[in-house]
Amino acid sequence: MSETPKPALPGTAAVVVEGGMPPLMGLQEMELNFGPQHPSTHGVLRIVIRVDGEKIVSARPDIGYLHRGTEKLFETETYPMVIPHTDRMDYVAAATNNHAYCLVVEKLLGIEIPKRAQYIRVLLDELQRLSSHLLWLGSCAMDLGAITPFFYVFREREAILDYFEDYCGARLTLNCMRIGGLPVDLPPGWTQKIHDFIEPFVDRVNEYEDLLTGNRIFRDRTIGIGVLPVDRCIEWGVTGPALRGAGKAWDIRRAIPYECYPELEFDIPVGKNADTYDRYLVRMAEMRQSRRIIQQCLAWLEKNPGTEFRGKVPRVIKPPAGEAYAAVEAPKGELGFYLVSNGGNKPYRLRVRPPSFINLQALPEMVTGHLVSDLVAVIGTIDIVLGEVDR
Repeated sequence: MSETPKPALPGTAAVVVEGGMPPLMGLQEMELNFGPQHPSTHGVLRIVIRVDGEKIVSARPDIGYLHRGTEKLFETETYPMVIPHTDRMDYVAAATNNHAYCLVVEKLLGIEIPKRAQYIRVLLDELQRLSSHLLWLGSCAMDLGAITPFFYVFREREAILDYFEDYCGARLTLNCMRIGGLPVDLPPGWTQKIHDFIEPFVDRVNEYEDLLTGNRIFRDRTIGIGVLPVDRCIEWGVTGPALRGAGKAWDIRRAIPYECYPELEFDIPVGKNADTYDRYLVRMAEMRQSRRIIQQCLAWLEKNPGTEFRGKVPRVIKPPAGEAYAAVEAPKGELGFYLVSNGGNKPYRLRVRPPSFINLQALPEMVTGHLVSDLVAVIGTIDIVLGEVDR
C-alpha cells in the first residue's frame, strides 16, 4: 500500500512518482546557481542549472559580469590606439588578439608586411599558443582535483612570459604588434633563448601526459563527458580544439592561410569521440605542433638576418571607406575582426568574433544529462576566458 505524499513546500507542487513517494522533499527539480563565485567558473561566469538530484536537466549561462563595452570603446580610439585594448579580451593570448586586429586593418589598407615581420609574428603567436594551452592544462586539471600538473606547467609558462618581457617589456597584455609589422626588432640573443627552451619542450609535454593521459581518475572524469558531434559543432559555430576534437580538421592557419603559414609544415590534430578527453588530447598534440612551427621560424630567421620589421604605412592611418574581415587561429578557436571604415582615423565599427563566446553557447547541450561534477570538466575543456566572452 503506497504512502500518502507529504505536503508540498510553499510555492511548489507535490510530485508523486511510482510507489507514491515524492522525491526530494516534494520537489522533482531544483534550480541552482553554479558560479560566479565557484573557482571553476573563473569568478565571473554564472550558470543557472536545473537539477534532478545530481543530474543536470538544463543549464543556462548568464554572462555580462565582466562587461566593459570594448567594441564601443574601439570606435573612440585611433587605429593604432585600439591595439592595447585588444589585449584585454583574451588576456592570456594577447599576441593573437593583436595579430587579428592588425590583419584586418592591413587588409583594408591593402598593404603587405615584410617577410621577416611575418615570421616573427607567427613565432610570437605560437609561443602565445603554448602559454595559453599551458594555463588551460594546469587550471583544467586542478578543477578536476589534479594539483601537481598546475606546478609543472607554470614552470614552462613563466619562461615564455620572460621571453615576452624581453621582447616587448610586458608579460600578459603584450601590445606586441603594430599595423604594418612590429614595434621593434628582436633583441640580441633572443632567438637563441627560444631555441634553448623549445628543443627539450617535447619532454615536458611527455611529463604532463604521464600525469594525466593514462590516469584512471582523469579518464573516468573526461571520457564520454560533454560529447558534441561535429555536425552540432558546426550548427553552434564552435571552432578550435572543440571542433577538431570532434574529428573536423578545420584550422584557420590551413583553411584561410595568413602570413607565412603556407610555407610551414605542421599537422592538424583531430579526435574522433568529440568528448572532453579528446579535446584534451587535441590540445596536447597542438603543443607539439606549435613546437615544430617555432623551430621552423627560428631556422628561417637565422638564415635570413635583416632589419626590416615594418612595412610602409602612413603616419596617420586612415583606411579607405569600406569593410573587411580577417581572422586568425587563436588558442581557443577562430578569432575574427570585422571592420567598417568611413575613411576617418578611427574605426566606424569594429565587431569581434570571439571563440570563447561562441563556444560557450554549446555548453547547455554538452552538459544536459550529466552530473553536476561533470559540468566542471566541460567548462574546463571549452577553455573560456571571460574577458573575451563579455568584452
